[in-house]
Amino acid sequence: MAFIETIEYEQATGDLRKIYDELIGNRGKLADVHKIQSLHPETIVSHINLYKDIMFGHSPLKRYQREMIGVVVSSVNQCEYCTRHHSEALMHYWKDTEKIQSLIRQPDSANLSEVDVLLCQFARDITTTPELATQQKIDLLKVKGLTDRAILDATLIIAYFNFVNRIALGLGLAINEEEITGYNY
Repeated sequence: MAFIETIEYEQATGDLRKIYDELIGNRGKLADVHKIQSLHPETIVSHINLYKDIMFGHSPLKRYQREMIGVVVSSVNQCEYCTRHHSEALMHYWKDTEKIQSLIRQPDSANLSEVDVLLCQFARDITTTPELATQQKIDLLKVKGLTDRAILDATLIIAYFNFVNRIALGLGLAINEEEITGYNY
């Protein structure tokens, strides 16, 4: 149960109902992280547009890498809501529960490529100590083949998940088992 009032689909009217219907049409269902913003519907639109741009838009990062980064950030922040949701999304690509569990516990032990390990370390570092971001860390990502655009996109994803983790944690979003699965990826 969230710490603040939310408007459920059945009670939504006007613009909020239209936003909910569009989300259901595009994603297959309505997430609690969107309903938590129901008292300020415009933020739902801004939120979902940013999400679609960084998670599904054109990028040198692969879709699984974007979900992987989201899982790492969310697990570092101990945001079970986002960790579970994006682990499910990552499962769509990896189809390996143990690999995902290893990613959550210790990314370095998840049998990842060298680039993916570096992306996970970057996600952890920017989440825990953003003030220690260094040119050396960026240069290492570049040496391993990541472009400036890929590094920008990774940073945007890291920042986005830190933002959403704080909404979920700060407003008390709890896991709703029925909500975890069934989204359109």
